[in-house]
Amino acid sequence: MKPIVKAFFDEQTNTVSYLVREPDGTACALIDSVLDFDHAAGRTDTRSADEMIAWVKAEGLRVEWILESHVHADHLSAAPYLQEHLGGKIGIGANITLVQDTFGKVFNEGTEFQRDGSQFDALFREGDSFHIGQLRGDVLHTPGHTPACLTYVIGDAAFVGDTLFMPDFGTARCDFPGGSSEALFQSIQKILTLPDETRIFVGHDYKAPGRDDYAWETTVGEQKALNIHIGQGRPIEAFVAMRDARDATLSMPRLILPSLQVNMRAGQMPEADTDGNVYLKVPINKL
Repeated sequence: MKPIVKAFFDEQTNTVSYLVREPDGTACALIDSVLDFDHAAGRTDTRSADEMIAWVKAEGLRVEWILESHVHADHLSAAPYLQEHLGGKIGIGANITLVQDTFGKVFNEGTEFQRDGSQFDALFREGDSFHIGQLRGDVLHTPGHTPACLTYVIGDAAFVGDTLFMPDFGTARCDFPGGSSEALFQSIQKILTLPDETRIFVGHDYKAPGRDDYAWETTVGEQKALNIHIGQGRPIEAFVAMRDARDATLSMPRLILPSLQVNMRAGQMPEADTDGNVYLKVPINKL
């Protein structure tokens, strides 16, 4: 079955969020939503999420799932806001518990921060499936960028999060805690075993050199043939050497500290302090 896919691009974070709907019904899922955040002012805004809400209501759709491909380090999730306005269950990979344990320590969250994934409605593992109306979704565990990364295969479409980018841009970084270039290579091979005509929808685009427009849809066949990091059957040894050397030159994402604190809580802010205000921490020399 071929789902209908609507992309929403946030140029501030270069994030692509998706609405995936069944072709002959009203059920849909939302993938990798964005809560806008002014880092300098410490202020949130819901304009990106409101655009998705408006589209859902205008089309008369029913949201069944609000899915996260992983705990994002470059933007805040709007999942709770979307759930409040549209319903649906929030899902992520079961290895979110590893991410929560790692960053619970980084941010000194204490025992009140639950590290069991209970902030989410569903924790998916390799081989799990779910439904969006008549559409079936299958779960691939594709770690490497983070230990909790998933690829959602829905009909003829695969939503790969940050694992793969457009062929002319390559692949995800692997230098975050719990990341692994070896694991990423194996995860990509898993994705590339899907039929060549499978549509791949990526989580970000940054316009590769020589390309003037943002893009986010490609195919398994195109990735096999053209991906500058992994195409043409590049061996694991060459990929790992390239990926590790490249990652060593990268700075941390601008929104990594607020993003991790919020996204490991399924998009919820930390509990308010005794003065009734919400604060985000800036750990010194921890990343």
